[in-house]
Amino acid sequence: MRVITNNLRLFWRGTLLSYVALFAWLRPTTYAASKILMPLAQILFFSILGSYGTGGSNVDFYVIGNAIQIAAVSGIFGVTMSIGGDRWAGTLPYLFGTPANRLMMFFGRAFMHIIDGAFGVVIALGWGALLFGVDFSQTNLSALGLTVIITTISTCGLGLLMGCLSLLTANVMFVNNTVYFLLLIFSGANIALDTLPNWMQGFSQVLPLTRGIAASRALIAGGSFAEVSPLLVNEIGIGLAYGWLGYLLFKWFEYQAKRKGTLETV
Repeated sequence: MRVITNNLRLFWRGTLLSYVALFAWLRPTTYAASKILMPLAQILFFSILGSYGTGGSNVDFYVIGNAIQIAAVSGIFGVTMSIGGDRWAGTLPYLFGTPANRLMMFFGRAFMHIIDGAFGVVIALGWGALLFGVDFSQTNLSALGLTVIITTISTCGLGLLMGCLSLLTANVMFVNNTVYFLLLIFSGANIALDTLPNWMQGFSQVLPLTRGIAASRALIAGGSFAEVSPLLVNEIGIGLAYGWLGYLLFKWFEYQAKRKGTLETV
């Protein structure tokens, strides 16, 4: 019982401290801009550009796709910074030196970003309703909320893997930006998947967000939870697979660093 209690305490402390350390909390405008203005800018850009030639008849497609895709901001950039921050701040040796449960420390880095990412999606959907008149009257809101959370978890799983890459290279932000923009294309957020070449459709199926975006569009159009539940099962499976790969990479990095006698780089 004591072991479980200690692990839970470690999980919560690591979760909160790694999250708080990311932001300049004395300047809350920085955080507010990232949560309010950034989703607005992305939705405006892609929705206006994408629906330009159709007179706005398919604007919901772009609004919903980009609103759900906003989860990648917290899932990829936030989680990566939570893990990579130990290297940049010089605290990685202390992390590897502690006998604390690695699994709790590792996955705890993503927990607050799941909440933060889901909050960002809600704000983005709110912009869609306010500015573009997206109709939620036929939507099962509880099912949509669950879809947002599952999609954010899946995206954070990819972020955990990307965060481990930040322990191996100083150019991880370039990689993160590339992955983020690839998700804009391959996830179906801005391009209908059935219009893509077969190899691109196949690649989209191994990425997070793809099924979450499809499920969200179906639910907002009036679909039932039973109709989208297979998509959500696959979405959470993709996220857990990426997260577990990240954990294995993290353990490999720790082993190599200790074997070579350096805790900063391999």
